[in-house]
Amino acid sequence: MDVTILAEAVKSGDRRTLARAITLVESAREDHRAQARALVAEVARAGRQALRIGLSGTPGVGKSTFIESFGCFLTAQGLRVAVLAVDPSSARSGGSILGDKTRMERLSRDPMAFIRPSPSQTHLGGVARRTREAVALCEAAGYDVVLIETVGVGQSETMVAEMCDLFLLLLAPAGGDELQGVKRGIMEMADLILVNKADGDLKPAAMRTQADYAGALRLLRRRPQDPEGFPKALTVSALEENGLAQAWEEMQTLAAWRRDHGHWDSRRAAQARHWFEEEVRQGLLARLTREPMRGVLHALGAQVAEGRRTPDEAAAELLGQLGA
Repeated sequence: MDVTILAEAVKSGDRRTLARAITLVESAREDHRAQARALVAEVARAGRQALRIGLSGTPGVGKSTFIESFGCFLTAQGLRVAVLAVDPSSARSGGSILGDKTRMERLSRDPMAFIRPSPSQTHLGGVARRTREAVALCEAAGYDVVLIETVGVGQSETMVAEMCDLFLLLLAPAGGDELQGVKRGIMEMADLILVNKADGDLKPAAMRTQADYAGALRLLRRRPQDPEGFPKALTVSALEENGLAQAWEEMQTLAAWRRDHGHWDSRRAAQARHWFEEEVRQGLLARLTREPMRGVLHALGAQVAEGRRTPDEAAAELLGQLGA
């Protein structure tokens, strides 16, 4: 396919072409990778930027329901919204359900919205390896807000923070005691903590959980990229669509402050450097799956299994052959 024509079609905002472009960047074929790199470089020249919002939370917390309600809230204000949802892949078969469009039926019919589910494959950190390139394509297509939904498995999902401007953590009411809030890792990455399902019988529990986490956040060390009062804990109800306006107002306030104080550009520059280094690491690992290094890895692994070499000794030899 002609990359220049594809890039122009993406920049025109055509959703079908955008879907084809994301399929291209997700492909592992070597010829497709060359085209994908050229495509991403081409659309980057447009210089368009969207508000990138990462969202994580444990399974069952209501991420898809929240994204649908929040996405519809944004499109009602005239904003174009792209949703990149990452589904976990089976460790046995490698397959994924990819049911996010089914779960977000109302948003998927909205002409102002674009939803793209992607398999996580073997990539850790809650996002797919090519999600960053998909974000760039959505920005080039003219979307104002890009929502990145992670796999949703727990404390290790910090990779999404390296590709978004704001990181939201969704929690369920009464999901744990207040000491959970002082854990390292994902809690320190969050810009806003949203306690979902603040409706019906769960509303009092949601209010208590929000108060617990608000207190826990005050114990964390102040981050230079935060104004006074951030990060915050709020309650929302995706089902009744309560609290969405306040959450969006807080997101806008935080994003505007970071832009005005120089944190926005410096953060994106640091993220670009991070993904350059990550691409180098992934490229080096990929060399181990190709000959001749694949044969060397297999031979050394057999020697380790037979007890003729220690793991450290064999690893040192392999790294020496790689030039490390």
